[in-house]
Amino acid sequence: MGMKGKYLVTIILLVSTLSVGMCSNRWIRAHATFYGVNDSPASLGGACGYDNPYHAGFGAHTAALSGALFKSGESCGGCYQVRCDYRADPKWCLRGAAVTVTATNFCPSNNNGGWCNLPRHHFDMSMPAFFRIARRGNEGIVPVFYRRVGCRRRGGVRFTMRGQGNFNMVILSNVGGSGAVKAVAVRGSRGKTWRQMTRNWGANWQSSGDLRGQRLSFRVNLLDRKTMTFLNVVPSSW
Repeated sequence: MGMKGKYLVTIILLVSTLSVGMCSNRWIRAHATFYGVNDSPASLGGACGYDNPYHAGFGAHTAALSGALFKSGESCGGCYQVRCDYRADPKWCLRGAAVTVTATNFCPSNNNGGWCNLPRHHFDMSMPAFFRIARRGNEGIVPVFYRRVGCRRRGGVRFTMRGQGNFNMVILSNVGGSGAVKAVAVRGSRGKTWRQMTRNWGANWQSSGDLRGQRLSFRVNLLDRKTMTFLNVVPSSW
């Protein structure tokens, strides 16, 4: 955007992989389609702000969620186990098959009775994920069941910093546990007070304090009520 002093830096913090939290045994009815037949990985980041799901640590099994599930970005990074309803559609559903997908995008309403319109629960899945539960040759829609599950991540939590001067924005990705971030606070190395960040859009969190020249620490609250603290993870040279 032509901003003087604009920066972009990604910090990968190697921490133990989290795989629990936000699990539910209750299966909920929904529907699923697929997208991205000819898309490159870099084009599938979408409304959460992950410019590339592969670089973010999510791999190929991703999905865009309808508004009832996306909740203005609250579900970004969260994991869902999805299985096709074989009894309802034995022609196209694979019996007993399930896949875990990460929420990385938003499936908007089309104001014409679309499947992503409120209050419907819908998954517009990547093609690799969709064909883990449905037969090839199906280019339509299938009935599914889903439930929230914990995210299994490898390689550590990733912090991508963007902004300038007294406007700082961070994207958190590859987060284990619930995967979905509820709140973020930041603290500079010259201060003792945590500054609460606000969700700008999707998985982007912002603060307005001038923290240049300081090491940055983050306190992250997940939807499963787990709190993680990352001390001095961003060097002062950012």
